[in-house]
Amino acid sequence: MKTVSKLYTGLIFLFLYAPIVVLMVFSFNDSKSRVVWNGFTFDWYRRLFEDKEILNALSNTLIIAVITAVCATVLGTAAAIGIRGMNKWMKRTVMNLTNLPMVNPEIVTGVSMLLLFVFLNDRIGILKPGMVTLIIAHITFSLPYVVLNVLPKLRQMDPHLYEAAQDLGCAPASAFFKVVLPEIMPGIVTGMIMAFTLSIDDFVISYFTSGTTQTLPIAIYSMTRKIVSPEINALSTLLFGAVMVLLIVINLRQIRDQRKQKLRRKGAVKA
Repeated sequence: MKTVSKLYTGLIFLFLYAPIVVLMVFSFNDSKSRVVWNGFTFDWYRRLFEDKEILNALSNTLIIAVITAVCATVLGTAAAIGIRGMNKWMKRTVMNLTNLPMVNPEIVTGVSMLLLFVFLNDRIGILKPGMVTLIIAHITFSLPYVVLNVLPKLRQMDPHLYEAAQDLGCAPASAFFKVVLPEIMPGIVTGMIMAFTLSIDDFVISYFTSGTTQTLPIAIYSMTRKIVSPEINALSTLLFGAVMVLLIVINLRQIRDQRKQKLRRKGAVKA
């Protein structure tokens, strides 16, 4: 059974990662052919960084992702703190509403937001599809992930720490920034990284709400509709590498947090 289980796991990983490995290898191929290896080269990466359209799309994507991550983190953290103080039924209702953008199909979210922005633009003359509507849409679907990362840290925190800080002379705001914020910071950072990654990766919702603004996924989609250039291989390799770095950062933070919790528990037991 162990051999079958290992073989099955190996096949799953093979089907998942073999296409990515082939893509990464052929991003260094000195030929436009996708099946014949003609030699090693960095030319496709050089051409990629000389492509003004791609660089402009990358710039838009990073600006949107950074603004989305910051806004979603601030709003999500505030929402998580507010949800924690609610009663059971109110908390359940708010959490169901919060989780709705996660379970809702992206195409439904994209079309509904497009209709909303078109309505506001036609009736009131604001929110013409573009950079601003993209940021609003990305914040909307990123917000639940921040809330779900911050809430567990709030539950793990001793609820009396905030009151103890106030009893010792801290003002409410000072107690929050000196006591509560450091305790939930791992969840905040993880939520911010997830919001940033989701914003960079999104295509469906961005496609409906972008107007004339191009993000990187939309630019890649436009490139694939024409002749498929090895520049796409190079771009996809860079995106995969960036996502892998972010995942490694998240996992390292989680491992470090777990070690800190174990040390705290050991200290509490000895005390």
